[in-house]
Formats: sequence, C-alpha cells, structure tokens
Amino acid sequence: MRVSTRLKLYDRVAEDAASIVIRSYSTSFSAASRLLGVDVRQHVENIYALVRVADEIVDGGAAEAGLDVAATARQLDDFEHETEQAMAQGFSSNLIVHAFALTAREVSFGAELTAPFFESMRMDLSEKAHDRESFERYVYGSAEVVGLMCLCAFLHGHDVSADKRAKFERGARALGAAFQKVNFLRDLADDFETLGRSYFPGIDVATFTEEDKVRLLDDLDADLRDAAIGSELPSSSRRAVALAHSLFAQLSKRIRATPAGELVRTRVRVPDGVKLRLAAAAAIGVSPRV
Repeated sequence: MRVSTRLKLYDRVAEDAASIVIRSYSTSFSAASRLLGVDVRQHVENIYALVRVADEIVDGGAAEAGLDVAATARQLDDFEHETEQAMAQGFSSNLIVHAFALTAREVSFGAELTAPFFESMRMDLSEKAHDRESFERYVYGSAEVVGLMCLCAFLHGHDVSADKRAKFERGARALGAAFQKVNFLRDLADDFETLGRSYFPGIDVATFTEEDKVRLLDDLDADLRDAAIGSELPSSSRRAVALAHSLFAQLSKRIRATPAGELVRTRVRVPDGVKLRLAAAAAIGVSPRV
C-alpha cells in the first residue's frame, strides 16, 4: 500500500512538471489545452512536454550549454532510450519522461509513434536542407505523429469504428502538418540565420518570393481543409481542436497578407485580443470568422 501511495504521488508530481513545461513555453497551446476535458487535458500536456524537451535538445538549448553536435546527439539518443524504457516499465527518474510514459501506456501507443518522432529530431542535427521525400518524412515524424498521439488520448474510452478512426487519423495528421508548416513559415529567417536550416524543398530564403509564399500557403490551407473534422470528435476534445484549427487558419491568413520580403524579417503573430475572440468562439461551439 505504501509503494502504491508513493507511486501515485510521484505520478502527480511528474504530471505537474509536464504542465509547467507547457505553460512556460507556449501560451497559445496552454490556452487551447484549457478547453480539453479533464480526462484528456493531462494526457495532451504530458505528450507536448516531452516533445518540447526534445525540441530544446536539438534547437539550441544543448548547444548553448556548450555541447557539440555529437554530444547533443548522444543526449537525444539517451532521451529516446529512457522514453522507450519508461513506456515498457512504467517508471522513469526523469519526471517529463515518466509523465509521457503514463499517457502512452494508458491510451495505448508506443514506439510506432515515438520512433518516427525521434528520427525527425535527429534530422535537425544533420540535415540543413530537405528534398521532397525528406521533408515529408520530417513533417510526419515531427508533427503528424504528435497529432496521432493526441488522437489516442482523445479517443481513449470511446468506441469508434475502424472507418471513423481512419478518418480521424487523417485529420490528426493533417492538423499536425499544418501546425508544422505554419511554424516553418513564421520562422523562415530565424531557422535559416540562427540554426542554418531551410525546411521547405526548393525554397531559398535569401530570394524568397511572393510566388513561393503563395505556393506554400496553398499547401498549408489544403492541410487545414483536410483537418476540419473537429466537430466529429468526442466532446472532451472538440473545442480545443477547433481552437487550434482556427489559430492556424488565422496565422495562415495573416502570413498571406504579409509581403514575402517582410515575412523573412518578421515573425507573424496572432494578437492576444484575436486569440481571446477565437477561444471564446471555440468555447461556445461556434465557427469563428478568421
């Protein structure tokens, strides 16, 4: 009984730590997660906390601490190995990994989703430019599988037909892809100048044109159309997914209105007042005008 009580306390502390990570790193995500039902909110925060820590390993945190590429790669390898062990055993001394494993074990996903994710994180350490095949593989591993992890949490405890689940999976992948592509567009200059990366195949940031921007946005908006299935999800996740979709659509609209020359110098944002309006619309279940 004492062991069970101690483990439950440890579980709670781990999940509290995951929630702190999300609140500290992403105000938009934190706002969207508050619209999730209590039965799924913690699971989604556990997932995103692990994703955030992996991002910090490859996106500069480790480098700023003085680690070279080889040492950073070892950190990432160790992080993946610890995640796999925790999913198998149900415990990790790393609080964020432990919280993630709690979710993975409860909502039933494993290395079929985490392995592609860590593969994409490794690509950030070695690949500075992408062709079409590597770009699609990167987006799948870095974003689409995260959407699939969250979908497992959304559907946990609900009876869903195979056809409906397949439809939800297509939508979750599309929303994840839209999230990643809109961030690539927002961070064009910083990714190139600070991290030396150019994600979009065939795009030269130094000569980025209006035609380039429109082509990328048309692809992004197609993902958003494919992702528009939130109204069919269980009520515990419907409003949060609707808010995420409307935020990405708003960013797409604002990027489209930003000249290409300015886009490579400025990070497009959604003003707080607009975020509040979109959140209010999602909370009461109406489709906002973006």
